[in-house]
Amino acid sequence: MSRKSGQPGSGISDVEITNVSKHGLWLMLEGRERFLSFDAFPWFRHATIEQILNVELAAPGHLRWPSIDIDLAVDSIDRPDDYPLVSKVAT
Repeated sequence: MSRKSGQPGSGISDVEITNVSKHGLWLMLEGRERFLSFDAFPWFRHATIEQILNVELAAPGHLRWPSIDIDLAVDSIDRPDDYPLVSKVAT
């Protein structure tokens, strides 16, 4: 007896954190890996791994970390020179 598989599901994750180091974090989005340094994105520096891994693609081009209340435009990661305002959070 032959059985047919069901419809394939959507991908497990639209965005994935691939690495975290003392320098920053890497995320995979749209088949491309991006680096967010803690110097440029300091509010991640003291976040737990669990909080960093809890990322979602809230809308096209918009990332959200709900457990630490951070929202980022993907464009601000790709073209940081176009976004000169950087958080001055004390480290």
